[in-house]
Amino acid sequence: MEVINIDATDETPKVILDSGKSVFEFSGKSLPEDVTVFYDPILAWLDAYSGSPNSKTEVTFKMDYFNTASSKLILDILLKLEEIHESGNSVLVKWYFRESDEDMEEAGEEYADIVEVDFEHISY
Repeated sequence: MEVINIDATDETPKVILDSGKSVFEFSGKSLPEDVTVFYDPILAWLDAYSGSPNSKTEVTFKMDYFNTASSKLILDILLKLEEIHESGNSVLVKWYFRESDEDMEEAGEEYADIVEVDFEHISY
């Protein structure tokens, strides 16, 4: 599969989706002007990946901030991961948050309650 490697900007997160190297990472800030334009290729990639996923998928989220519109698209990403998990594959989400960032900690806990995939909450 083609690798997605998007560098972070002031408004968009760094995204790496590389099934060959088993690297799945979202980090930084997410407040793009048009969330659909930014996240649609990512969701399409996950759709394609779900057809033939690795036996183990470990996804890292290390977000500093995301707006309300982005939170919906992050949930969509997590729901795609849930589909991969439901098809019998191992999925682990590593949710990193700054020790002092209660909002990001709570966001990770809320997502973990919504989707049925393994979550690891890691403060730094």
